[in-house]
Amino acid sequence: MSETSSLPSFVEWSSFPFEGVLRVKKPDEPVAVEPPRIGEDAADCPKCHTPDDAYIWVNENWRVRSMDRPSGLPMVLILESRSHLDLGDLPNMLAAELGVMIVRLERAIRSIDGVARVHVNRWGDGAAHLHLWFMARPYGRLQLRGTFLSLWDEILPPVPEHQWQENLALVAAWLAEFGGEPLAKPPRFNWKTPASFSQMANFSGGDNGTENETERPDPPADDPASASDPAAASDPPPASDPPAPDGDPPTAAGAPAAGTATPPKAVASATRDAAPAPGGGASGGTPATGRGTGFWHPAADTA
Repeated sequence: MSETSSLPSFVEWSSFPFEGVLRVKKPDEPVAVEPPRIGEDAADCPKCHTPDDAYIWVNENWRVRSMDRPSGLPMVLILESRSHLDLGDLPNMLAAELGVMIVRLERAIRSIDGVARVHVNRWGDGAAHLHLWFMARPYGRLQLRGTFLSLWDEILPPVPEHQWQENLALVAAWLAEFGGEPLAKPPRFNWKTPASFSQMANFSGGDNGTENETERPDPPADDPASASDPAAASDPPPASDPPAPDGDPPTAAGAPAAGTATPPKAVASATRDAAPAPGGGASGGTPATGRGTGFWHPAADTA
């Protein structure tokens, strides 16, 4: 029988992270006495001597910690009992709390964007102090489903440090809604000011830190009024109203006489003044807000 034919069926699964020529290791002979696990004695238990500030969330009975650096999965956390106990040693009250903590931590991790499932594992062969692993599977990564998620965690490239810290702070805050103390803080915003005035000009889009405007044409050189007073070249003063002929009603002050062309700017001004304010009549009413106008402001969006 060939070595390939003796391989287990899971090597054909799409979730199996390896391919190529594989060989099965020869099993070791069983030992008569198993070696002690790490921290069998509470006096030598590393978990018992780890301070709270090494964890992302703590309360009087439980602590949650992360790895010391990002890994390939969005989140990998470990739930530990504060007391030096193993799973079978838990009293009834702590055993009941453990069930609540498992569900609560699973929900907190699943609230992270891009997380589809949370795998909960307990092995207990390495350390004696009770600890459960929580591993988040990314949404859409179907190849990571099932048994080999912990292997993929070490194969995939690590998630960005900044995103990892944000996820830790989110889980800690989620747990703190039910009590305890969140110790993981969100990363500080890495904001940098421009190093020079020219960089500020580039940010604003103009050469001198102002918005680009359409250049106005220079006034004719033979117009002395335009050269001395730019405003005189743009808008000539309106002609005075001619005297009204006999029989015509007098015009109101400031209103154009009949048969006199109304300047365009006056039309636009009159139209704007006569337009009803949003939410009210032509005058008064509720002041306009961002909703329903040409811009939006968060303070105006109360829906």
